[in-house]
Amino acid sequence: TEPRVLFLLDNRIQRSEEQMIRFLFTAGGFGMVIANNAEIAGATGGCQAEVGSASAMGAAAAVEVAGGSAEQSAQALSIAMSNLLGLVCDPIAGLVEVPCVKRNGIGAGNALIAADMALAGCTSVIPADECIEAMKKVGHQMPASMRETGIGGLAGTPTGQAIKAKIFGKDA
Repeated sequence: TEPRVLFLLDNRIQRSEEQMIRFLFTAGGFGMVIANNAEIAGATGGCQAEVGSASAMGAAAAVEVAGGSAEQSAQALSIAMSNLLGLVCDPIAGLVEVPCVKRNGIGAGNALIAADMALAGCTSVIPADECIEAMKKVGHQMPASMRETGIGGLAGTPTGQAIKAKIFGKDA
């Protein structure tokens, strides 16, 4: 998601190499905070941890590239993360393709909207560190079937199960 955000910024600002580097360092720094305090993998925290974290990282980094403050970057992270809180990870046939590709696109859009909101002065009621903690708790409370197992959510629908059987056979 965050690389997509970086390239979507081309339509808004002419990025210099320095700005691209700052984007990547900012996204990476916020990603380390998330990874060290919560989850970043769908298998352990649901899609909220995977797409949600990447969207939040992209939002924070987009603010940095646009010249926003560190506080605004944290606000963008909070807004983006809270928008995707509770998102299950339910890849069809256990393959990270459907609905994952489209969710990453939604995550990129969410990141840019959150960045715009933070740059405009909107703030999150819940601070970034508490959003990260909430995401961790929600991920741990989420049933295993909703965490990248290919069992629940869209993967568990009749169509999802039929696709799985077609790919792996009926006994899979």
